[in-house]
Amino acid sequence: MDLQAVLPRELYPVEFRNLLKWYAKEFKDPLLQEPPAWFKSFLFCELVFQLPFFPIATYAFLKGSCKWIRTPAIIYSVHTMTTLIPILSTFLFEDFSKASGFKGQRPETLHERLTLVSVYAPYLLIPFILLIFMLRSPYYKYEEKRKKK
Repeated sequence: MDLQAVLPRELYPVEFRNLLKWYAKEFKDPLLQEPPAWFKSFLFCELVFQLPFFPIATYAFLKGSCKWIRTPAIIYSVHTMTTLIPILSTFLFEDFSKASGFKGQRPETLHERLTLVSVYAPYLLIPFILLIFMLRSPYYKYEEKRKKK
């Protein structure tokens, strides 16, 4: 849904466009109402790096015995978690006054800010769980292979 900010609107059915408008207005999400350039750069990374990861990871986890997924999963997790830091910081600490440059409806109360944080939090927590699993699971650890001399 969020890729509508970087891809042509014609690619999306009217229902998806309406869903984005409803969400942005209902939850007062300033990043999806008028996405700043830095947020669009995150969405572009999502399109180029994260989206291709999903079918690859699905294949690896369903097939099993794919230790090679460890490195891509770690990269995906760290990248996704890193993008969430400025997003969540914006929701928590940005001055959304009229002079802030954000247009449209903005979160005004702590409750509205925390609601936005709760919407985005799974995008931090799920990659964190995946990262911990990849780092701690003995199954996905590589054994160092040494060449015999």
